[in-house]
Amino acid sequence: MVIKKDTPEIKKLKKKARENSIQEGIFCSARTSFGDSYISPFAIAINASNSLVAMLTSVMGLLGPLSMTLGSRLIERFSRKRIVRKSVFLEALMWIPMIIIAILYYKGIIVNILPLIALIAFAIYTSLLNVAHPAWFSWMGDIVEEKHRGMWFSKRNLITGFISIVLAFIASLLLDFLKKNGLVMFGFIILFSLSLMARLISWRIFKKQYEPKIKLKEGYYFSFWDFIINAPKNNFGRFTIFRALLGFSAAICSPLIAVYLLRNLGFSYTSYMIITLGGTFASLFLLELWGKFADKYGNYRTIVLASMLIPIEAVLWVLNPNMLYILIPSVISATAWAGIHLGAGNFIYDNVSQEKRGLAVSYFNMVWGIGVFLGASLGAILIKFLDINFIAPITAIFFISAIARAATAIWWLPKIKEIKKTQKFNTKKVFKNFLFKGAKTTISHEIHEIISIKKYFHTK
Repeated sequence: MVIKKDTPEIKKLKKKARENSIQEGIFCSARTSFGDSYISPFAIAINASNSLVAMLTSVMGLLGPLSMTLGSRLIERFSRKRIVRKSVFLEALMWIPMIIIAILYYKGIIVNILPLIALIAFAIYTSLLNVAHPAWFSWMGDIVEEKHRGMWFSKRNLITGFISIVLAFIASLLLDFLKKNGLVMFGFIILFSLSLMARLISWRIFKKQYEPKIKLKEGYYFSFWDFIINAPKNNFGRFTIFRALLGFSAAICSPLIAVYLLRNLGFSYTSYMIITLGGTFASLFLLELWGKFADKYGNYRTIVLASMLIPIEAVLWVLNPNMLYILIPSVISATAWAGIHLGAGNFIYDNVSQEKRGLAVSYFNMVWGIGVFLGASLGAILIKFLDINFIAPITAIFFISAIARAATAIWWLPKIKEIKKTQKFNTKKVFKNFLFKGAKTTISHEIHEIISIKKYFHTK
């Protein structure tokens, strides 16, 4: 493959493309806040069983990566921009069936089968949502410079994360208000309609975003089977296995958090969103620290540090039903997974060549998705059939998940290594510079970034 050296004009186009991407991410986060964040509460509101709620995650885990595999092959025939725009448009339209389901439930029409219909609609939505990911991932890799990826993605995640929190909280207030008046289905109709409109705005923004040309040379393709066979023999393959097993371990209990908070503890929608988003809000101010750490000391060390927290948060969820206490595991969870996701994305960029990124990320997510599917399915089976006297079944499931997470990290992390050149890691120096000196500067900078969000709302 021949990669042209960037001219001043190309650099300018890439800079503008990065700005467009943040702008698009803001409206994508609105879709998430009004739509994705409320799929499980919606399923619970239309009387879906606990097992079906858990199956929402398993469906997402299986069909999402399958769609990514298809999407990776589309890059051979179509431009990445065209793939992304087509799938985003169709994905946006899938909020219409969810709106219809809410109307039917309110009218009392075929209410017994609406949870199953919602599951099917969500499955189609998930497929459309993910088919564009390989093209988008490859596209972003070409507009963001390697040495600044950690910082740029942390900045994008900071801005989109802040928007998500604000909008999701507003949405929860709306739902609680309407629920008190017996109109909660109207709340879901409003939220899903806003999600539809936000995604259509994202679709428009993609149209003006610059796409560097990519030329795939002959022989770049490798099958999923080849990838699986060789996975234990190479660094990226071993990392893929680790991430899949971590996804499996986490999915045993993560789909049941909504069930635990809304059904077992009886929290309102507002309390539910304060808990789930409170952690995300706190973790936002650590995103830039994660990015700086990854750029300086490597993505592997970022993943190792974050992985230490993953087993802890699973146990903490069920130790105390007090709302203020439950914010603690929420903060730990959001912080840890932010580090995992940031490190994982950049780890792929570091380990995979440009022309193979689309395939690699689809296979990476395929293996991860299988893990999530199996983990969520196991959780669904356990919540339905687990019968023990000395501890609540849902509590036992969280402990099982924690043990599986710890075992995965202990066994697989030593088998992975950093390949890019990084600075020498000194524990005392790192904690001094990043957790103490760096925190004040980072928080100040991130507050400035949040205040400047308004510049990204010009969509003309």
